[in-house]
Amino acid sequence: MRLLNLMPFFAFMAIFFGCNSKKADLVVYNAKIYTVNENFQVVEAMAIKDGKILALGSSDEIRNTYPAKEEVNAEGNAIYPGFIDAHAHFFGYAESLNNADLVGTSSWEEVLARLQEFAKNQPEGWLIGRGWDQNDWPNQQFPTKQKLDELFPDRPVLLTRIDGHAAIANQKALDAAKITKAYPITGGDIVEKEGKPTGMLIDNAISLVSSKIPDITKERMKELLLQAQQKCFAVGLTTIDDCGLDYSAVEAIEQLHGEGSLKMRLYVMLSDAEKNYDFLIKRGKIKTDRLNVRSFKVFADGALGSRGACLLHPYSDMPNQKGFLLSDIAHFEKVAKKINQHDFQMCTHAIGDSANRAVLKIYNSILPKNNDKRWRIEHAQVVNTADFDLFGSAKVVPSVQPTHATSDMYWAQDRLGKERVKGAYAYKQLLAQNGWVALGTDFPVEQINPMLTFYAATARKDLKGYPKGGYQLENALTAEETLRGMTIWAAKSNFEENEKGSLEVGKLADFVIMKNDLMKANDQQIITNKVISTYVNGEKVYDSLQHSKKQQ
Repeated sequence: MRLLNLMPFFAFMAIFFGCNSKKADLVVYNAKIYTVNENFQVVEAMAIKDGKILALGSSDEIRNTYPAKEEVNAEGNAIYPGFIDAHAHFFGYAESLNNADLVGTSSWEEVLARLQEFAKNQPEGWLIGRGWDQNDWPNQQFPTKQKLDELFPDRPVLLTRIDGHAAIANQKALDAAKITKAYPITGGDIVEKEGKPTGMLIDNAISLVSSKIPDITKERMKELLLQAQQKCFAVGLTTIDDCGLDYSAVEAIEQLHGEGSLKMRLYVMLSDAEKNYDFLIKRGKIKTDRLNVRSFKVFADGALGSRGACLLHPYSDMPNQKGFLLSDIAHFEKVAKKINQHDFQMCTHAIGDSANRAVLKIYNSILPKNNDKRWRIEHAQVVNTADFDLFGSAKVVPSVQPTHATSDMYWAQDRLGKERVKGAYAYKQLLAQNGWVALGTDFPVEQINPMLTFYAATARKDLKGYPKGGYQLENALTAEETLRGMTIWAAKSNFEENEKGSLEVGKLADFVIMKNDLMKANDQQIITNKVISTYVNGEKVYDSLQHSKKQQ
């Protein structure tokens, strides 16, 4: 009898909880949602609950089935999974916001003018800048410290080349590092002329001076990180692979994530240093919804622009120079074994064909066939035609930055020669090895905007439309391949494809609403494409309308 009396109550509760399970926090409708799932399905609407995607379908179906606290009419605009930058320097970008911006300077004189202007608001301490590129100057020669010494005789100055692999220091900065003459450095060079340092430092020599720069305070670094975060959200980035941090930065990220101020998802590669190996071996892999630490960034060689990339044969424009490895082969073999032993991921910066060959051979000697270790080559910029198969044979992930091709194309053939350059920036050939590639920008070396990645990968031109037919167009990627490389394939390179990178039921609600449809846009529409809003975990973290009002 009691059981019969309770039946209406159970019926009511079943209806209540059944209806409640259909409730959503957010419904987005009247959209063109590129799910980037296996079938590259496009839908009109999605429901979101507790930061994850609850359902996808037509606008009527989703709105009628999932009553929501908030609805967003996308007004027919395109929606994509939040963009993932598979290779960048988020902390480095934040620090650069505190320094002189030298990007786009067309001469050494312009660098000096910008630095003088910057110094007016920085009256004391070190003067730090980054972004110059001598390849953009009329004479394309490295500068010397003479003018810096004249302008700043009492202040140390260090100005880093755009790729971070060369820097110019004045005498005051050299004095701080006690550099009075050139001497041999493994994987680096103190450039001299007539027996005296010119101030130019290549690769490992830079740290001799940079290590003397006082640290930014924790309070200021937090401000800079939050500024960097907003700039990244404004271009649709929701996850960034930060390549090469010390464990202290990881602890800072954990603190900022914990207090809720830092919302950017970060995949951190720890730098190749004993203290970092000890840290991660002791703690084990770190994995939360917003932080993933399981990999190490190793440097094989320098950059092509500063002729530090390690080549099999001499540079075509400098026959006595082949570049160099930044450590000996024994070091790379040792750390590869250690990383493999503890089931971490190895991500190695390799630019030149000699560096790529050396690292790929080590990978192939350690990794079994059909492995799922997802060890990566960062940049894979110049690959000998005989070595492409070494990616596929060990399932090595090519992590490439399409804007490097369009930044370097003006002088790459001068460095490499007509035949060797055919194996450079060969993204289609790399894609063919495993059927996928991870795409990034390498910011602040390049600009943070993923639309420039999309444009460079598909059009292979600069922003002025040069060259007319595209640079080595046979290695251009399709629009779908590029979008996958910026989303699901980038997630896969981070072991995160089951939680992000595509808009599917159960996955994180990270997405971006954009003005132009990338699958149909022409070159100009891609370049000028704007983010309307960016969401992380179903929370709006950037709104172009609100941003415009703040700017006013």
